[in-house]
Amino acid sequence: MRLNRPRAILFDWDSTLVDNWAAIYEALNATLVAMGHEPWNRAEVRARVRESARNSFPRVFGERWHEATRIFYDRFTANHLETLTARPGAAEMLAGLAAEDIYLGVVSNKRGDLLRREAVHLNWAAYFARMVGAMDAAEDKPAVAAVELALAGSGIPRGPAVWFVGDAAIDVECARNAGCTAVLMGEAQPEMAGITAPQPDRWISGCSAFAALVRDP
Repeated sequence: MRLNRPRAILFDWDSTLVDNWAAIYEALNATLVAMGHEPWNRAEVRARVRESARNSFPRVFGERWHEATRIFYDRFTANHLETLTARPGAAEMLAGLAAEDIYLGVVSNKRGDLLRREAVHLNWAAYFARMVGAMDAAEDKPAVAAVELALAGSGIPRGPAVWFVGDAAIDVECARNAGCTAVLMGEAQPEMAGITAPQPDRWISGCSAFAALVRDP
């Protein structure tokens, strides 16, 4: 099935455009230990870190989640730019898309100020009309509010002509909540990535493949 050519593309950030798991892993385990919890291994961190701290930390840390949030962000901000790397082909893909008449944005569960700081560090900020992170909208991804904020001022309504691109089930869920086209990006196909429902409209292996998909949807 062919997809509608996108008028807008909203990207997830971590594991879709960038890799910053080293800083996330270190900061989260420092937080877990400080709060009296056992640390998580790298596979557990990658599997469990999908929601924003606002949504996930109350379940993990209970009434002390505000304290845990402060510890996490103190540790994360100490080195997140030093460990940040672009995903293969991401820079070239974004440069190519920027030359097209397509609105580009980001919807991430990374805190908004840190998200935008990372984009500046990579010299990518000019590619995106809006970058929406955790705490920017009334509710974080997968809520529709984050998508609506990312599209605000564009004149482009939520719908199939808006592609939401991410690497995890929460991104597909967000796309479905917003009525957008869901594109899953990653080396593992949906069933291998543990995604059972909802299913994406299209799976692609990485940034170069996504650029080709936009050219020929």
